[in-house]
Amino acid sequence: MADAYDFDLFTIGAGSGGVRASRVAAAHGARVAVAEEYRVGGTCVIRGCVPKKMLVYGAHFAEDLEDAKSFGWTIEGKRFDWARLRDSVQTDVTRLEGLYGQTLSNHKVTVFNERAAITGDHQITLASGKVVTAAHILIATGARPLIPEFPGNEHVITSNEAFHLDTLPRRILIAGGGYIANEFAGIFNEFGCKVTIANRSDTILRSYDAALRDRLLQISMVKGITFLFHAEFEHIEKQADGTLLVKLTGQEACEYDAVMVATGRVPNIEGLGLEAVGVETGKKGEIVVDAFSKTNIDYIYAVGDVTDRVQLTPVAIREGQAFADSVFGPGEPYAVDHSCVPSAVFSHPPIAAVGLTESEARNSLGNIKVYQADFRPMKNVVAGRNERSLYKMIVDAANDRIVGIHMIGPDSPEIMQAAAIAVKAGLTKADFDATVAIHPTMAEELVLFK
Repeated sequence: MADAYDFDLFTIGAGSGGVRASRVAAAHGARVAVAEEYRVGGTCVIRGCVPKKMLVYGAHFAEDLEDAKSFGWTIEGKRFDWARLRDSVQTDVTRLEGLYGQTLSNHKVTVFNERAAITGDHQITLASGKVVTAAHILIATGARPLIPEFPGNEHVITSNEAFHLDTLPRRILIAGGGYIANEFAGIFNEFGCKVTIANRSDTILRSYDAALRDRLLQISMVKGITFLFHAEFEHIEKQADGTLLVKLTGQEACEYDAVMVATGRVPNIEGLGLEAVGVETGKKGEIVVDAFSKTNIDYIYAVGDVTDRVQLTPVAIREGQAFADSVFGPGEPYAVDHSCVPSAVFSHPPIAAVGLTESEARNSLGNIKVYQADFRPMKNVVAGRNERSLYKMIVDAANDRIVGIHMIGPDSPEIMQAAAIAVKAGLTKADFDATVAIHPTMAEELVLFK
C-alpha cells in the first residue's frame, strides 16, 4: 500500500456496510481508520432493524398470551410494561455496539469517534481539527428518516425516537405506507395503542405483490388499525394539554397523542465535503456509484443506503465485503448482484418475498403460471383465530423456472430465507414438487402447490 498516506482506507460511517468493509480491508493487510460521529453499528443495530425486531417479538406476546388459553394455559395478572421492554432493548443494543467496536479493535482498525469530512484530494479533516490522508476513502454514512415540510412538523417523531418514548401514546398517527409504517403500526397496536395510518396514496407496500398487500390491509383492519388514504399533512397544532391536533387532506381535524412519520429516508451526505472533490450525487442526494461501488472520483467509494441502491442491511454488508475484497484482496474485483434480493416486512403477520411479483412477471415474461395456497395455520385454528396465510409462487411457463415467491403469515421471513436460495439458483417448480414435505408445517405448502 502507498506509505505516502496515513491510511490505506478511511471509512466515514461505522454502520453495517462501513464496519464490514473496514474489517475485511484490514484483514487483507490494509491500514484502516473509521470515523463515526454517533454510535458504532449504524442504523440497523442502533435504531433500526435490530431493536425493531426486538419490539416485534415483544408485541407478538400480546396475541400469544391470548391464544395460550386455547392450548390449556391459564395466565393470571398479565400486564405489559413498556419501560421494561424499552430498557431491555436498549441494553442489548449497547451490548451489540460493543461487539461491533470490538470487531474493529480486533482487526487493528483505528476508530475516531467524531465527524469527518473530505477537505481535499485524499484528505479528511476530523471535527477535532486533525487532518489525515488516505489512499482510498469509503463513504458509508447511511440514510435518515425524511420529515415532510408542513406547518407543525416540529411536533412529529420518527422511527429514531420511537425506541425511546417515555410512555406509549394512547392514540398514534403514523404517516406512510411502507414497511416502517406498517411494522410500527403492528407493534403499537399490539401494545394497546389506537393506531391510524395515513398514506398519501391508496396503496401500502407498493413494491410487494398485490395479493399480499391486500391481505395485510384486511388483517390489519380486523386487528383495529385504521387506514386513511390520499391523506397528506396540512398542519399540526400542539394543544395546551400536550395533544396534537392534526389536519390531513380530505379529513376532519383529529387529536392524537403522538404523530410518527415514516415517509421515506434520505441519504446522509450533508457536511461530508463531497463538493470539495466533486463527488457526483443524484436527484435524491444519493451518491452515484458504478457496479463496483466506485464514485466518479477514482479513489472514493460508497456503499449502503447513502447510494440508494437497495436500502437493506444485508445488501450494504455485501457491498462493503465486495469493495474490500476487490480493492484490497488478492482476487479479481467483483460486483454485488442486486437482483433477486429477498426481503421481509415484520408486520403482524409478517410478509416475505423474493423475485418478481405476479404483475412484474406478466409484464416482463408474458406467459406465467401462478400457484397459490390460502390457508389457516394450525395454531390459528386451535386458537380460534380466523387469520389466514397466503403463499404465492410465480413460474415462468416457458421453462418452469420459479421467478418469485411471496408469503404472508407466521414465520414467513424465516421460511423465505431457504426458499430464496432456490429462486436465486433458478430451480424449477418440478424441483419443488420432487421435494418431500415436512408435515405438519406451514412451509410444506411450498412443495404442495397444485
